[in-house]
Amino acid sequence: MLFADDVVLVDESRAGVNRKLELWRRTLELKGFRLRGDVSLDGEVVVQKDTFQYLGSVLPKDGDIDEDVRHRISAGWLKWRQASGILCDKRVPQKLKGKFYRTTIRPAMLYGVECWPTKRRHVQQLSVAEMRMLRWFCGHTRRDRVRNKVIRDRVGVAPIEEKLTQHRLRWFGHVQRRPPEAPMHNGVLERVDNVKRGRGRPKLTWDESVNRDLKDWNISKEIALDRSAWRLAINVPEP
Repeated sequence: MLFADDVVLVDESRAGVNRKLELWRRTLELKGFRLRGDVSLDGEVVVQKDTFQYLGSVLPKDGDIDEDVRHRISAGWLKWRQASGILCDKRVPQKLKGKFYRTTIRPAMLYGVECWPTKRRHVQQLSVAEMRMLRWFCGHTRRDRVRNKVIRDRVGVAPIEEKLTQHRLRWFGHVQRRPPEAPMHNGVLERVDNVKRGRGRPKLTWDESVNRDLKDWNISKEIALDRSAWRLAINVPEP
């Protein structure tokens, strides 16, 4: 994959990646370039890490999304702090605060979530962070015993867990409408069954999350082939 000045080599095995890396190295040398085996900054070798940030997402060595979920929540709170002067101003109508939240803070929290295979705890973490923000600029705490739905109706903000599902299903629709021979269609929707799994419970996969979403929302995946119908099927209106 090529994106701007980033290059990603992907294969089903380490040996396959090494073969592609060697081909890439030989091709660069034919053009007069030299590919180094290590990464350095100001002459010092950069130490390998278990996680790294790529295109705004945090990618860990084990493939889990725990760190990325925390990173997205932190990004949301960063946007919150930058806008706290508006959100905590009692003179600003609460509906306007909700609109500001929907257009600036929530997108920061949902960036890249369409690729997440979310577990219940991930959704709960996002929901808790969102409700803390909404209650804060409404001037309420949990001790006030105001129901979440009342807060959401007051500011006009749909649950973030529903928006997360909408993002994932929207991306699924884009992939589903691609031609069968398209690399994105094959790489995302076709499952590899001959991969040897490690011990313990198998990791939740993206397609399993999508199937769960379709079942929970009672939507047929065939609708995704019709863009307009799919948009209506996965729409999550604000209160």
